[in-house]
Amino acid sequence: MLSRQHIITYGIALVFILALNFLLPRMMPGDPLMAIYGEEALVAMTPQLKAELVERFALDQSIWQQVGAYVLALLRGELGYSYYYNAPVFSVVLGRLPWTLLLVGTSLVLSTILGIVLGVESGWRRGSWTDRTMLAGLMSLNGFPDFFVGMVLLIVFGVIGGIFPLAGALTPYSGLTGWASVADIVTHMVLPVTALSLAHLSGGYLLTRNTMITVLKEPYILTARAKGLPPHAVKYRHAGRNSLLPVVTQTGIWAGRVFTGALFVELVFAYPGVGYLTYEAMMARDYPVIQGLFLVVAVAVLAANFLVELSYRKLDPRVSRAH
Repeated sequence: MLSRQHIITYGIALVFILALNFLLPRMMPGDPLMAIYGEEALVAMTPQLKAELVERFALDQSIWQQVGAYVLALLRGELGYSYYYNAPVFSVVLGRLPWTLLLVGTSLVLSTILGIVLGVESGWRRGSWTDRTMLAGLMSLNGFPDFFVGMVLLIVFGVIGGIFPLAGALTPYSGLTGWASVADIVTHMVLPVTALSLAHLSGGYLLTRNTMITVLKEPYILTARAKGLPPHAVKYRHAGRNSLLPVVTQTGIWAGRVFTGALFVELVFAYPGVGYLTYEAMMARDYPVIQGLFLVVAVAVLAANFLVELSYRKLDPRVSRAH
């Protein structure tokens, strides 16, 4: 279990995120309603709708009454109302969030597992031809942004090869159901997941490789070898397992970077997730949706770090005893 200090830290971070999301529109000059919805939306609004929004956000009351209205709205699952989509922001974001979570979760798991395996093998074979090849290749790959990798994959395997779909998450008007629908979703995911995984693979690889090289010098590794344990057991059960800890720690930080990368990759593949929704909202100047997206993504990254903290203590019980 997490210590009280860690829980307080996450609570403070959550309060800071909520406060920032509340204060940003109200710190802008002019009418807060204009900062929330934009001048163009206000021009098209009816006086009745303006009065309703002022009452809903408590903009005609004191700042503390506005804070109370804001917190109560969040507890009811209300993130505002989208003027462009003509729907509550929560329902708009909720319709797109599962696609991004599927994309980010899959790529994060694949890049982490593959980075750990390649890092363990590379560190075990330090100085060999295999190690130098993997190190040079992944260091070169690290220099390309995820959206560039996505464009290359789209051109090679989508436009030229015609192997994978060019855009979207489902084939329009296909009427597929069951496993056929699942296969269609997976086919559309291959290129964006590959782009995100390749772009974030080198971080886990380099960290695992460097940790592996350090761990192999520890006395307990020499003891395991002296006992005559098979190389595979020494590599993964002893050295590899202890090389996991720094990688797991960094996974929470990488989650935020993968989320950010997904915003651009979704644009490349017109993937109907949070990233593409952000682009649409920015083009339409739908500020409530942008504000809601900021809150949802920030809380999702905070939750990912929280889960990493829990898994870290499962991997190394000494961490729990240290607290």
